[in-house]
Amino acid sequence: MRDEVSSLSERKHRDIPPETFKDYGRKAVDWIADYLENMNQYPVLARTRPGELKARIPKAPPGGAEPLERIMDDFKEIILPGITHWNHPRFFAYFSITSSYPGIIGEMLSSALNVNAMLWKTSPSATELEEVVTDWVRQMVDLPDQFRGVINDSASVSSLCALAAARENAGLNVREKGLAGENLPKLCIYTSEEAHSSIEKAAIVLGIGQSGVRKIPTDEAFRMNIKLLTQILEEDIHQGIKPVCIIPTIGTTSTTSIDPVEDIADLCKKHKIWLHVDAAYGGSAATVQEKRPLFKGWEAADSIVINPHKWLFTPIDCSILYCKHPEVLRQAFSLTPEYLRTSEADTVTNLMDYGVSLGRRFRALKLWIIVRAFGTERIANIIREHMSYAKRLEGIIQTAPNFELLAPVPFSTLVFRLVKPHTDEAELNVLNEKLMESANKTGQVFLSHTKLRGKFGIRLTIGNIKTTWEDVALAWNIIQQTAMELSNMRR
Repeated sequence: MRDEVSSLSERKHRDIPPETFKDYGRKAVDWIADYLENMNQYPVLARTRPGELKARIPKAPPGGAEPLERIMDDFKEIILPGITHWNHPRFFAYFSITSSYPGIIGEMLSSALNVNAMLWKTSPSATELEEVVTDWVRQMVDLPDQFRGVINDSASVSSLCALAAARENAGLNVREKGLAGENLPKLCIYTSEEAHSSIEKAAIVLGIGQSGVRKIPTDEAFRMNIKLLTQILEEDIHQGIKPVCIIPTIGTTSTTSIDPVEDIADLCKKHKIWLHVDAAYGGSAATVQEKRPLFKGWEAADSIVINPHKWLFTPIDCSILYCKHPEVLRQAFSLTPEYLRTSEADTVTNLMDYGVSLGRRFRALKLWIIVRAFGTERIANIIREHMSYAKRLEGIIQTAPNFELLAPVPFSTLVFRLVKPHTDEAELNVLNEKLMESANKTGQVFLSHTKLRGKFGIRLTIGNIKTTWEDVALAWNIIQQTAMELSNMRR
């Protein structure tokens, strides 16, 4: 009995006392709420210099315990200045990864449970909730019920898994023999020159290689040119090359252009090629009913990726891979050592069988809480508002002197630039890069860029849950003011 009491006492003292956790847990939640409600007091883009944070932190870990009060103080004084605030309502760079209070609660609960959802047996709720909530999102974006969802950490991993399934579907026995196997033909995947770099990276990982990625040129709206795709595909087939997958994008990274998915689906059907649709960003917009015509043809896909952490107010990370043929995805990855075999394996889903990772976080919990806390109508209305802000700014830029749009605006991303009469393209590129950097240095906005056929374009993406029209208008005023100041300097 004494040994049991002693053991219990030792366990209690291995972690911090629960009273201390409750105290600082409340303080942390209070700080989080104040932080999110008073975000405007922070510069959007971190202003620290390279190495500045590391110089302020001891090189060796502490030998003894340090009080949480000191740790929290160092978080505020050392860590916070080096944060670029992705939750800021004027974070307009890249694609905003915006968190929400329900999502944060989900992350807290998930951390407390600390489950590994590799097998159904290791956490039945984590597995079954993932099946349910991915089906909820499927319904929200109006996909057919044949699609089954699996949550990964990023679109890069989701697309990698989709391409692995496509390779498996090609019937090449690569799983067993590898790419050095039985006289395999050269393998190719086909995507737009505007496609995300993760597609090319997946080809590298899967052994298809960069030379096996055909980057199809785009039209005037930066959409994959279907005539050129058809021509290149048929030439490759004639030369004995094996097409593995075609990957159109609904919402490309640079411009959010939309490839002709319906036509590409017909081509895939004709040649029996796997169709993977990258809707990592754009997919969330299908929650808005009037935007669904933009997604025409994606129901014919074999796999689709949508990232709730991009535009469904879900803390990073959360990417859903939808697959119409989950048995093919499972065949590409399933490998069960003896110590992971369970008696119910034939009647349940073991999520480890549907991707690269064995360890799996309980990501479904935060997504489930978000959908319930907001409801589908409110989610759609927020996304609808973001797109209305983008359309409003599009109209302003179209009539603004010395500015031009470089791409259409189907969702909530604008690509534009400052133009000057009698200025060549090289000078305009330098001018617009200075404009973007100067606007970012104000600390009030964060913009990113792209290059479209050699033209430097400034990207402004609206997607944060707290962004209002006033935030967008302020960003535009800063851009105009900065452009005026640069023009005066050049005189």
